[in-house]
Amino acid sequence: MALLSEKDRQFVRDFFAKEMEGPVEMILFTASEAEMARAEAENPYLPQMQELMEELTELSPKLSLRLARTDTDPEVFTQYGVPLSAYPVLALLGEGGKDYGIRFYGIPAGYEFRTLMDDIVDVSRGRSRLKPETIRQLAELKTDLHFQVFVTPTCPYCPRVVRLAHQFALESPRVRADMIEATEFSELANRFNVYGVPKTVINDGIQEIEGAVPEDMFLEAALAAAAASS
Repeated sequence: MALLSEKDRQFVRDFFAKEMEGPVEMILFTASEAEMARAEAENPYLPQMQELMEELTELSPKLSLRLARTDTDPEVFTQYGVPLSAYPVLALLGEGGKDYGIRFYGIPAGYEFRTLMDDIVDVSRGRSRLKPETIRQLAELKTDLHFQVFVTPTCPYCPRVVRLAHQFALESPRVRADMIEATEFSELANRFNVYGVPKTVINDGIQEIEGAVPEDMFLEAALAAAAASS
């Protein structure tokens, strides 16, 4: 049974046809086939993640999907900075295989599905929707930044923060940004004391942001983390 209803499929199909410009490749990092039964027992969303991405790929000729498995493609995990122990993880690549450092750790379901749709459009265009001043300051970064935005699918405020982090990554090669579904990656959530979402961790906790904040405050925290990390 399809995860997306026919009504939803038509909406997404029309949205991509209208908004996408260039091709986007999705890489889904997942368990080996031999490990799948155990991995599914630990994370029941694992097969749904693959099914959802396959359904999504059918809705635009500009979208493609590649699977990377822990046993057959460990070099792909290494290339894109995804730990072999972390799956499912999704990466979005732009035209020519350009990696903007945009990642989804866990299924982008619920409110985060629209985040994925908007991210795909941005990657297809190779540009964000950030303010010009934000883009200018990101272009001047001299320090690498890693954003980890913890979310749950039922949080209506989380997409705004994930979108900001992903757009920061789109605009700067020094930024990596991960959406992390807190229940699927509970060890990471526990490590950073995530008791509520959204919570953004920058550079392993040099800066933390609780809740959904405006773009200017998000940039301020990013610049503070860059200064503290330099």
